[in-house]
Amino acid sequence: MVTNKEAWALLKMMWFGGQKWGMPGAGDHCDVPLASTLPRESFSCSSQLSRSHGPGFASLNRRDGAGGWSPLVSDKYQWLQVDLGERMEVTAVATQGGYGSSDWVTSYVLMFSDSGRNWKQYRREESISGFPGNTNADSVMHYQLQPPLEARFLRFLPLAWSPKGRIGMRIEVYGCTYRSEMVNFDGKSSLLYTFNRKSVSPAKDVISLKFKTRKTDGILLHREGQNSKHVTLQLVRGKLILLLNSGCANLPSPDAHATLTLGSLLDDEHWHSVLIELGNTHVHFTLDRHSQHFQAEGKCDYLDLDYKISFGGIPGHGKSVAFPQKDFHGCFENLYYNGVDIIDLSKKHTTQILVTGNVSFSCSHPQIVPVTFLSSRSYLALPGTIGEDKVSVTFQFRTWNRAGLLLTTQFQHGPVALVLVLNDGKLRLSLSQPGHPARDITAGAGLSDGQWHSVSLSLKGNHLNVMVDGEAASVAHSLHGQIDSGETYYLGGCPDSSSGPGCGGPLAGFQGCLRLISIGDQAVDPIMVQQGSLGTFRDLQIDTCGLTDRCLPSYCEHGGECSQSWDTFSCDCMHTGYTGATCHSSLFEQSCDAHRHRGNSSGFYYIDSDGSGPLGPALVYCNMTEDTTWTLVQHNGSQLAKVKSLNRESPQPVFFKYTVSLDQLQAIMDGADDCRQELVLRCKKSRLSADGTPVSWWVGRTNETHTYWGGSLPGAQKCACGLQGNCLDSQYHCNCDAARNEWTSDTVVLSHKEHLPVTQVAMRDTGRPHSEAAYTLGPLLCSGDNSFWNSASFSTDTSYLHFPTFRGELSADVSFFFKTTAPSGVFVENLGITDFIRLELRTPAEVTFSFDVGNGRCEVTVRSPTPFNDNQWHHVRAERNVKEATLQVDQLPSKTQAAPADGHARLQLNSQLFVEISAYFGIGSSVIYDFQEHSNYTTSKNSSSFATLLHGGLTLAGEMATLSFRTTGTPSLLLYVSSFYEEYLSVILTPNGSLQIRYKLDRHQEPDVFNFGFKNFADGWLHQVTIHREAAVVSVEVNQNARRQVVLSSGTEFNAVKSLMLGTILDPPGADPDTLRASLRGFTGCLSAVRFGPAAPLKAALRPSGPVAVTVRGHVAAASQCAESKGTRAPAREANRPISSGTGACGSGPTDGGEALVSADRRDPAVIGGVIAVVVFVLLCLTTVAARIYQQRWLYKKNESTVPPAGDSAETALKSEVNMQSSVSESQREYFF
Repeated sequence: MVTNKEAWALLKMMWFGGQKWGMPGAGDHCDVPLASTLPRESFSCSSQLSRSHGPGFASLNRRDGAGGWSPLVSDKYQWLQVDLGERMEVTAVATQGGYGSSDWVTSYVLMFSDSGRNWKQYRREESISGFPGNTNADSVMHYQLQPPLEARFLRFLPLAWSPKGRIGMRIEVYGCTYRSEMVNFDGKSSLLYTFNRKSVSPAKDVISLKFKTRKTDGILLHREGQNSKHVTLQLVRGKLILLLNSGCANLPSPDAHATLTLGSLLDDEHWHSVLIELGNTHVHFTLDRHSQHFQAEGKCDYLDLDYKISFGGIPGHGKSVAFPQKDFHGCFENLYYNGVDIIDLSKKHTTQILVTGNVSFSCSHPQIVPVTFLSSRSYLALPGTIGEDKVSVTFQFRTWNRAGLLLTTQFQHGPVALVLVLNDGKLRLSLSQPGHPARDITAGAGLSDGQWHSVSLSLKGNHLNVMVDGEAASVAHSLHGQIDSGETYYLGGCPDSSSGPGCGGPLAGFQGCLRLISIGDQAVDPIMVQQGSLGTFRDLQIDTCGLTDRCLPSYCEHGGECSQSWDTFSCDCMHTGYTGATCHSSLFEQSCDAHRHRGNSSGFYYIDSDGSGPLGPALVYCNMTEDTTWTLVQHNGSQLAKVKSLNRESPQPVFFKYTVSLDQLQAIMDGADDCRQELVLRCKKSRLSADGTPVSWWVGRTNETHTYWGGSLPGAQKCACGLQGNCLDSQYHCNCDAARNEWTSDTVVLSHKEHLPVTQVAMRDTGRPHSEAAYTLGPLLCSGDNSFWNSASFSTDTSYLHFPTFRGELSADVSFFFKTTAPSGVFVENLGITDFIRLELRTPAEVTFSFDVGNGRCEVTVRSPTPFNDNQWHHVRAERNVKEATLQVDQLPSKTQAAPADGHARLQLNSQLFVEISAYFGIGSSVIYDFQEHSNYTTSKNSSSFATLLHGGLTLAGEMATLSFRTTGTPSLLLYVSSFYEEYLSVILTPNGSLQIRYKLDRHQEPDVFNFGFKNFADGWLHQVTIHREAAVVSVEVNQNARRQVVLSSGTEFNAVKSLMLGTILDPPGADPDTLRASLRGFTGCLSAVRFGPAAPLKAALRPSGPVAVTVRGHVAAASQCAESKGTRAPAREANRPISSGTGACGSGPTDGGEALVSADRRDPAVIGGVIAVVVFVLLCLTTVAARIYQQRWLYKKNESTVPPAGDSAETALKSEVNMQSSVSESQREYFF
């Protein structure tokens, strides 16, 4: 599967990259301001506060009028629209607030349209439609559109705005001219292109186009050959399907007939981009930003087709292939076949193009105005037709919800009510009158499939009729009173004040789209509703259908079936072998050792060797009768195989097929300590080698041929008897090589894991008279589980672990055992620019899983009635996916936190995964981290959180800084970030111990000072600080529960960032007196988890991995995590360990002289090492979980002859302790990587 970025890059190259494949355009510089050059008449809006607040003043940086657009009322129904005059390629947008005011928009939706009708939202990700706006009136928020869009009209819809003002906007649009050729098909027309054989590329066909339609079905292109071979692209129920028929009936089905499906809801009358690359045996298929790839294993050629290709349909419906689908009804744009402009050829009426039917070269269709019901509280109230003696209502709807109120009305004369609801995907129409039995009609089925469905209902005389998609149902009624039109028709729901029929009940309102509404044979114009001249409404979007397919792409893993409603999706994991919200977690243990640990006895079991990875569970036999647990994998040739030549021809080798796939075998062997396979060779005048030349061999997993036999090294060609010197004939290295007239045998054990399992055996020396051979291949046997029993000990305070970046963009899980006596500590953490994950022991009885994927910090906490720091093993399992985050510890009830329905979904990390780095700072010590030498600080203009390189330094529109500290000294400088322009950020403790954060983003102004209460933070306990700035808005979180937000007055950008300083700083440039006083005093205590964006200064200082611009002065001692309880001072030797040792540390120690720093209880100096050590379990499988996480395995390699006693004792102690706890709770279920 190709990524979205790769697919877009390929599409852009094809369409805009040059003359050969696309239209000549503006090249790479498509960023010209488009809106500022337009006349005022090109801007329009929903309403305006006054003439001076009109839309004509809404260009970026304009100061005339009131300095921007503001609507009459600030609510979510307002919009600002710009007409670019013609379709343009739009690559970026920018927004400002109203000039010199308190009015700005903090978030908005961007919509686009070709005609000013039928708007569509631009979505930044699969689930994100909103854009971040401004934090003040005058700063510019610029956003790059990836991919760009093509449209004539843009509309900005404010979602939220300044809490101290109202909606205020100034905007700019960036892009360039967009050139295109169009062709329109009416459903009965087509183009047939006949090309020269010499013009066809022998290696690949490339077809690119854009299309739009309001029809759900139709053939877009078709090319065929002999024997029903064909390639066809068609719409089926709003999905795009590429059909490939190789014409090779003798091939298995996947090669003979391939079907690739992309997209959904493509009948939205918006442009969709298609790219098809068709090779001899492979196909690459891209729709918009999603791709599929197909590789055939057979030898049939998909390019062996006729030299004709049709577009828009099949003329005469083909000569050899019959299709029930209709021809295409809609428009194509920029249609290219191998670089040939098909539309241009058609316009020129060349002989290569055969035009069938009515084909035109423009794209104009009557506009249909849909209405979106956004929530269960949405409704549309429309007046009835006075004086009619009948009821008549028609409309079309589409939805994913299985239930909802569609229509309700009450007659003008008499208490007769009509209610139409969607219930379990069916329509139910009810007619009721007090004192009379209600009459119901049920019609239709499966109506919650996202397709448009037409509804027509009528009541006249004594007949009630309803028609759904052309199928009618009716019922007679005996109601009394006059039949007339309802006074008001409520569609989709009811106002809160309404107590009419169908309102206020348990049935929720309708969520979905309606169009073509007609009441009393009179069509309803939704634009009049939007303008306030017809009916009333709540929570609607008019002139757009906002229905999205939440199952595209599907986040259900391992074959789980996706279903959806308006605002969420769910996965059916039945029969997949996996569980969880996205079918991510395996139901099965990862090894036979894990089954034995649970107390199971020998037998057949499913094991899932890669856990939540792509490989499915495998059925194996677990032999637990010995001290060693063996995993047995059988094959189809366990019986004695006899080999004898026929007519002196060499016998064919026997192929072995195992009960699990080769990928599963690979995973089983990768996780095992030892694998072997027994092969018994029986020979009668049949040799394994003749005069040193092999005449028999076996083939391994990767199809390599081997001529060595068990017990010997590869290439030695010796059997076990040859190595042991006890062959029947001492002249030979194998018994079979003696070629005796009686039966002899060699029993060999093959034990090189990289060559196993055996896939075939060939014994070819059976062509001589009376020569025979036979063999028996045993099952594959594997023992040991290096992920189950693997562990690491932290024998010194300077030991540490670090891993590659955690890869779990859409789903990932982490599991491990830990034990400790410490009251708190971070198990594992990984950071991105703003995203992060963290697992920690927050208090003695709380384990917390926290993360941020762009929607704000999310936490899941499991609390225990008994402490976790009891020096016993505890099992932790955390999972995060696009649906939810879960955390389970031991057998305590798991905790779950749901993800927002329309939030960011991808976790994006870029730093190494590591255990917290901590350091003790002595008096006068410091660490200075120079940003100028760290070019890996990523930049982007898409977010204010990213940096842009300016003035030889880093200019930041926003940043995130974190640190943890423990001290008793005041005043103290905790963090100082300087700039070349005397701008700075400082975090200090004042003389009374209170926390202050100071920002100075303009050297000509005084710093902004943020006092975080009057609490004394110099109390010897651990405190955590997180600072997050976006432009002028600064959010500060202390100890993960106290949060505050302020707005800076000194500026919005941190210009030319130079260095980050910790500890004692002499004469910091531009510092205010309080920061200067704290910097001279410096810091004496423990600092941990210091971050500024992706920069980790303590990690760079304590664990240098290469040339780094970090300066260390004085005694900075590597320490264990600062989160230790108060107690006596630790030995002074730890404080005096010099940093020049060059090793990172996870040890502990006090300060170097000066005031005494309260330290940890040292009753068990290895305990905190145990807490950190077990983090290795977190990622033992990270490198094998494809597209999710990478493993880092710590392998204990066992020598065949001897094993060091220390290694034995360590592993034995670990097994003994875990198994002892297992016997206490046999019901415990544990997960391992």
